[in-house]
Amino acid sequence: MKKLGVLRYSILILFLIHSLNSLYAQIEPKPIINASLVGTVIDASSKEPIEGVTVQLEAVTHSVKTDGNGRFQFVTGQKLPFTLIVSFVGYEKKKIVINTSPTVIELSPTTEDLDEVVVVGYGTQKRRDLTGSVASLNESLLKQNVSSLDQTLKGGISGVQVTQTSGQPGGGVSIRIRGGASIQGGNEPLYVIDGFPIYNQTESTGVGSGTPVNPMSSINPSDVESIEVLKDAAATAIYGSRGANGVILVTTKKGKAGRVQLNYDGSIGQQQVLKKIDVLTAPDFAILRNEALYDAYPNLGKFQYLTQDKIDQLGSGTNWQKEAFQNGQITNHQLSLSGGAEQVQYFIGANYFDQDGVIKNTDFKRLGFRSNINANPFKRLNVGANFSINRTTSQIAPSGIINALLIMPPTATIYDADGSYTLRNPFENIFANPIATLKETTNTSNALRILGTSFAQYDIIEGLQAKVLLGVDLNNRTDKFYLPSYIYEGAGNNGKANLGNLDSYSWLNENTLNYTTSFQDHHLNALVGFTQQEAKNETFNAGAENFVTDDLLYNSLQSGSTLVRPNSDAYSWILHSYLARVNYNYANKYYLSASIRRDGSSRFGADNKWGNFPSLAFSWRASNESFFKETFSAVNDLKIRASFGTTGNQEIGQYQSLSTLYNLNYLFGNKIVTGFASQRIPNKNLGWETTYQYDGGFDIALFNSKLQFTLDYYYKKTTDLLLNVEIPWTSGYASSLQNFGSVSNKGFEFGLKTRNLNGKFVWNTDVNFSFNRNQVLTIGTGAQSYISGNYIIKVGEPLGTFYGTQIDGILQKGEESTKGLFTGNAIPKAGDRLYKDIDGDGKFTTANDRGIIGNAQPDFIFGLTNTLSYRGFDLTFLIQGTVGNELLNINRQNLEMFTRQQNASTDALDRWTETNASQSYPRAKLDPAPIFSDQFVENGSFVRLKSFQFGYTIPKHVLNATRISNVNVYLSGQNLLTWSKYKGFDPEVTSGSNVQIGTDSGIYPASRSLTVGLSLTF
Repeated sequence: MKKLGVLRYSILILFLIHSLNSLYAQIEPKPIINASLVGTVIDASSKEPIEGVTVQLEAVTHSVKTDGNGRFQFVTGQKLPFTLIVSFVGYEKKKIVINTSPTVIELSPTTEDLDEVVVVGYGTQKRRDLTGSVASLNESLLKQNVSSLDQTLKGGISGVQVTQTSGQPGGGVSIRIRGGASIQGGNEPLYVIDGFPIYNQTESTGVGSGTPVNPMSSINPSDVESIEVLKDAAATAIYGSRGANGVILVTTKKGKAGRVQLNYDGSIGQQQVLKKIDVLTAPDFAILRNEALYDAYPNLGKFQYLTQDKIDQLGSGTNWQKEAFQNGQITNHQLSLSGGAEQVQYFIGANYFDQDGVIKNTDFKRLGFRSNINANPFKRLNVGANFSINRTTSQIAPSGIINALLIMPPTATIYDADGSYTLRNPFENIFANPIATLKETTNTSNALRILGTSFAQYDIIEGLQAKVLLGVDLNNRTDKFYLPSYIYEGAGNNGKANLGNLDSYSWLNENTLNYTTSFQDHHLNALVGFTQQEAKNETFNAGAENFVTDDLLYNSLQSGSTLVRPNSDAYSWILHSYLARVNYNYANKYYLSASIRRDGSSRFGADNKWGNFPSLAFSWRASNESFFKETFSAVNDLKIRASFGTTGNQEIGQYQSLSTLYNLNYLFGNKIVTGFASQRIPNKNLGWETTYQYDGGFDIALFNSKLQFTLDYYYKKTTDLLLNVEIPWTSGYASSLQNFGSVSNKGFEFGLKTRNLNGKFVWNTDVNFSFNRNQVLTIGTGAQSYISGNYIIKVGEPLGTFYGTQIDGILQKGEESTKGLFTGNAIPKAGDRLYKDIDGDGKFTTANDRGIIGNAQPDFIFGLTNTLSYRGFDLTFLIQGTVGNELLNINRQNLEMFTRQQNASTDALDRWTETNASQSYPRAKLDPAPIFSDQFVENGSFVRLKSFQFGYTIPKHVLNATRISNVNVYLSGQNLLTWSKYKGFDPEVTSGSNVQIGTDSGIYPASRSLTVGLSLTF
């Protein structure tokens, strides 16, 4: 049925293309005079032809591109002489009058990005005028076939670490810009999409199981025109209380004046799990179980589970991973129409994305529509609207499914002899049949998101513009969950159904005045504004159990004889802001930028609702000095930058400063009544987490901008951390949320762009390296550390520091009396694991002999992007890496228990036995107590071929007889190769927690994908 649906959709798209092509053929005007112009565009220095140059006739929309030999040809209704506008990335745009045909046009290399206009907070600037640290994502990386736009950032920008939190279709990522600082607040950056600020977090409905879908996946990545990342305070302070974690500016595609263009891009491919974990087969597990039973009950013999004859008859047993994993199909279709005239430009697009997971019965689908319109109805008035609506549906893998697939014994079967599901693990450790759970659980999430902004901008006088922007973000999500009575989880309840709904909206109003003027060598731009944003969420869930039939799933809660108590909630927040910014430069040599934002947030205490967030930045374009040009001729541009500013973090949830109530049930007079009790102590002084950031750097371009280098050093100190601080029990509460503690991040960022070759063969390279050092400075009055599970937060150490025991080999025969005290067992036995005595008291105890055993912070991260083209062929690939971090492999810890109850990794084949005096792995035991140690903290470094795309564009002359102006076929891949020593599914993994960074515990594994696609332009 799915394939038929895709086929129907493809036929519909082709029909639309044909219909619009025919319509265009009828309405396209014919030239009155068929004058011809033939020419060649070459590099002014090398005299090599340049392919892909846009050559346009002035005052008309007609344009062509040069072929592999740099040639172009016009047939036009104009007469000689012609005025041409010639442009190509990396070269100076040229306007030239042509009197004869054929002709040769020379283009000179330019300082590439310096004249590029980039999006900044509440406006745009030329890159040459920037005083802050602003990075743009390489355009080629936006073409990756991924489910959400945040995934395109991996490895693409220095200082930006992007880590997958789930490999599930539509799954989320964790992004840290210049390190994470908050312990209990939010650490994710602020997204601003076409002017609308969004904090990307998942709100729970209280229904369902497993990792929720990434809200950012509701936005079509194919709609994105550009992504800029604001990193230092000079760039982010204009966003005030939401700028501490960095800001990601997303601009979607807009129409351009000129010929109407119809574009179609479609691809189809498959993905598979990157790696499977090697576990014991049925015979090896049976032997291990026999050993564990014999170790506990030696008087019952060595074959208490199965005899050797039965073991020999087992075969390999059930391969649970093989039964669960699959090759998942990926389908993506994008159709857009763009164009316009001088007064109105438009972009209209539709998208269908369908991704099957590498685990059966998991998927993600998105159907979306976008309409972006800009118009100049009057001479001084510019209006525009950006609107998108996206519908997503997903089937989510239930919680714990990966762990169950790994530890389910291979001697257990999926089905019983009567054909029904085997309900659970047949041994003492009770957990459900993972295949039954996976196939039969209904665990869906359906969402509808409408995101839009509209604006009106009026030129009051020359240089002075007033702008009003209105925006809205509407979200409605329904989660549906059903456990049938014939699987283990639902058998006890005779079927269980739940429904949950989230309805949220956020509206935005921005009012700004922008003034730009120049006189002599002075250039000034000033911005003032007032903004307000409000958001409200409402949730509701209900459920029932004990159904007569499983056929109705969650569609008839009233059919369940046992109702689950319903729950509802509502919460909101408001943010009011005043902002101002001044950018000044003198003679394009000395630049000064200052900004301030004053935010008032409903989230904080009555005495601390308002905060001020200033910034100051200075830069010197040394290359524009007369002495510099004469002395350093090889240097095209050199700019030295310095900035300081403060930003805030308001992501702490709602009502945290108030004494909220929660409901309780009491028994009075044999009746259950409901009452309320205070949930927390109020704190009217609760305020922002404030980040102070210093940044210094320089940008240099050499050899006609063939080499561009950027270096930044930064220091960030985040103070007034929001922490739950212990308070006296006499208050009636255990803790209170207060502003305590501080964390620092400091480091270097390097960016290098090179134009290696520029002629028939074009080769460009982007390289970025980032070094960040995170450190906890203080955590409250007098406190030096506190422990959180397998982690420690300690002054002087980074967040993500692992805290546990250290292994010291295996206890051998004859060592029981000398080393037995270091096993942690009351009665030590040969084959037990030995641990180091950290406190030196002559024995090992878990409580006293723990220490720091690693941390999840990398030494450095890097990305290498290469873009190559030759004639019609193009190739782009990204190599990404993380070096020096450790990962906590909880999956491995579970698989190295070596018990009689669950499966084990193949490392168990080297366990200690009477005939194998292993120093690496302990003996099989009946019920070993799990001890967290450095055995399970692994090197998480990796290098990966993250993305790859190879394409071919059919020459123009082949298409001359058709209405098609461009045809490109391509092959693309994601995560094709990975080099790592990590034993888990994938080294690019994290829990998403601020404290428990780098934990790999049953996370949906990442996948490797390969797709083929076709792009058409009419």
